Amino acid sequence: MCPALAVPLRPAGGGWTDGRTDARLAARPPPLPSVGPGPPFPATPPRREERGRGGAPAMAARPAGRGGGERRPRGVNKARRAGPRRSGKRGAGGGGGGGRSGGSQLTRTGILRMALGGAADPLLPAEGAGGRRTPFVLRALRIALVVSLYWFVSITMVFLNKYLLDSPSLRLDAPLFVTFFQCAVTAALCLGLSLGAACGPCAALPALRLDLKVSRSVLPLSVVFIGMVTSNNLCLKHVGVAFYNVGRSLTTVFNVLLSYLLLKQTTSLYALLACGIIIGGFWLGVDQEGAEGTLSWTGIIFGILASLCVSLNAIYTKKVLPVVDGSIWHLTFYNNMNACVLFLPLMMITGEFHTLYHFDKLGSPSFWGMMTLGGVFGFAIGYVTGLQIKFTSPLTHNVSGTAKACAQTVLAVVYFEETKSLLWWTSNLMVLGGSFAYTWVKGLEMRKAQEDPNLKSSEKNETGV
Repeated sequence: MCPALAVPLRPAGGGWTDGRTDARLAARPPPLPSVGPGPPFPATPPRREERGRGGAPAMAARPAGRGGGERRPRGVNKARRAGPRRSGKRGAGGGGGGGRSGGSQLTRTGILRMALGGAADPLLPAEGAGGRRTPFVLRALRIALVVSLYWFVSITMVFLNKYLLDSPSLRLDAPLFVTFFQCAVTAALCLGLSLGAACGPCAALPALRLDLKVSRSVLPLSVVFIGMVTSNNLCLKHVGVAFYNVGRSLTTVFNVLLSYLLLKQTTSLYALLACGIIIGGFWLGVDQEGAEGTLSWTGIIFGILASLCVSLNAIYTKKVLPVVDGSIWHLTFYNNMNACVLFLPLMMITGEFHTLYHFDKLGSPSFWGMMTLGGVFGFAIGYVTGLQIKFTSPLTHNVSGTAKACAQTVLAVVYFEETKSLLWWTSNLMVLGGSFAYTWVKGLEMRKAQEDPNLKSSEKNETGV
């Protein structure tokens, strides 16, 4: 056979070349992959020959059934072009094939790790592969500890504030001063902990400095914040601890109302039915308080205002958070600093400075100890609330808050030795049951919105309340 005819023809792009042409193409530098919407490689990729030990071309075995003049299927060429590029190094066998570059190879183990372990990059270790998962018993104990801590701090703070605001033995008629002092303690704790940021235990806390421009931007939220904490304390002053939860139970209703008026978010029928149960329990509780002769319309009005301010505070917090770069720590500091300044003229208008001047226990260490303890618990409630949400979930936090309110009501009735009627207990159960039902419905709607990405925007807005 003629030597010229012994050279097999190989496809190159759209034409056919002999071995000499293929050798000339192999002498060219390798092409760079294209960047952009175009194909990853040129339309006519050159074929590089592997070299053997003596510098001669290495003869690679060709699969059976594929001769020199046989055209490869189009899908095979595309698959090879789309695959990873080979390096110029020889493989372990010394002939063809060559090894893949160590920084970009897709190994079989990596592909299985990506499929089974959920790793975004098969070359990276799967998430959680470096350590074991926390045992169930340890996680359960940790959650129980966090929930118990939240219950203790929240219930203790309510009873402590009731003592400071309306204790027959203390006889202090200065609710604004009590609220002012708690805000001052919270701001001092924030500043003191931030100053210890250089120390080991507080290294993760951000540094704080007072910026008047930021303080003015936070001022609208601070006004709502003052209305919220003041209304809460005035409601607690004029109603009993047992009725305190019912008196402030309209927060969920105002959330739905303000979300529709301000954010144009609609609410599902089941959530509205839960709100109706809450309103019915509120009015039944007011009726039973009047029947027992313990109703205070002043406390009821402040309870409604407190519910409204709690809803407004949540909305304004979302608007003001970008001013402090999303830092709750900075927002707490600026909020309480502004509140301390705004409380001073309010205390002067209401005559509380004159009340404090004539207060007989103003120099008592026990009084100031209780005041400081109330401020510490007011600071701690925000921390343990975030801790409970972190270790459980927002839905579990709301359920825990509902159960805590029930326990708080029972403890108040037992501690103050009160006797309540069956309808009074029914009103509390209606409020607690409606709150739990609303939380459960919203949790199911949020889960449905996350699992079904094809929901309409109007249906997704229903989960925003």
